Amino acid sequence: MNKKETAEIKKNFSDKSGFFIMERLLTGFIDAEKNLRCHQINSCLTMSVEEHDVYEETLKKVLNTNVGKSFVEYEFPNEAYEEGKPQNILYTLLKSELKDETVCEDFLNHIANNRVCEGPFAVLTAYCTYTIRRKDKNDEFADGEDEVYRYILTALCPVNTGSDGFIFDSFNNEITKKVNTELIISKSPSDGFLFPVFSNRSSDINHVMYYTKSAKSPDISVVENVLGCNFVMSADNEKANFQSILKSVAGDDLDYMLIKTVNEKISDVVEECKDETDKAVIEPTVLRDIFIDAGLPQERVDMVQPVYEKVCGNAPLTAVNLVETKTVLSSPGITVNIKPSAADKVRTSVVDGRRCLLIDIDDPTIEINGLPVTLN
Repeated sequence: MNKKETAEIKKNFSDKSGFFIMERLLTGFIDAEKNLRCHQINSCLTMSVEEHDVYEETLKKVLNTNVGKSFVEYEFPNEAYEEGKPQNILYTLLKSELKDETVCEDFLNHIANNRVCEGPFAVLTAYCTYTIRRKDKNDEFADGEDEVYRYILTALCPVNTGSDGFIFDSFNNEITKKVNTELIISKSPSDGFLFPVFSNRSSDINHVMYYTKSAKSPDISVVENVLGCNFVMSADNEKANFQSILKSVAGDDLDYMLIKTVNEKISDVVEECKDETDKAVIEPTVLRDIFIDAGLPQERVDMVQPVYEKVCGNAPLTAVNLVETKTVLSSPGITVNIKPSAADKVRTSVVDGRRCLLIDIDDPTIEINGLPVTLN
């Protein structure tokens, strides 16, 4: 799923869209000892509006449009469809439409037994349908061409006792320490997944989308044990590996202009592929072309293949994970943040024998600590 496809599903994850129905909801509570303490299947059609809205708000957070970082697509290995394997469990749950008590309980026990989690957590799973309106060559909705995308969306929500603090006891007319013993289910999922994926505006049961609240520390046990997929590098690891390649290949030629140009070239790759279902990736051949365009000497460019294989093996890097949204220049005691739109205003040079950072100022008035100052 690309960002556009994810945004379509997220935008229509509401009864107000007219094309979406959240039909049933499976809830379960798993304690710290991995015991499924309780579970329940409810019809969303008879649920109170207030309760429905809370579940909808929580589940919608799994549909994160930061595709490739917080919302990552995984392909099931071939054996995952065997009976009792993760893909088969998800597909059986989907076909049941959350109507089969045994199937639902097996699904929750699968999560309980395979997720590595120190504390208790809740599982919220919704069975949803989305009517995909087809358009003709005139970009108008065509009659009789609609397809129904049926999917399950799962949110894994942490459970805690809240924060201790102080309260005013109006009965005793005093301030006293609050002791909270209620188990509160967070409305902000730590992890989740969507099955099947929405690819090329149709259903694809051979892939699953995994959501993590923290792109820096995804729950590998959900990806590998619960979903049965092979975990790929996190966004931070991919960026660190790319920086290692860039430093090794560029060597003494690594400077501000090279870093700026390479970042722009990778941004162009992301932009060109933004509407493609397959994610944009950076491989050695692509990286060679980028370095050539950036002006690296040929002997440096020839180092790309061996350096890349040493750092990443044969694994491609996700382009969107390598793009810097701003340039940060740091020196002891000094940090300068530069937005892409202002990158051309910054230069490095040697003035009177000293290495200097030069910033072109179009407007003579700037702000220092929020105060306007005119440069003479």
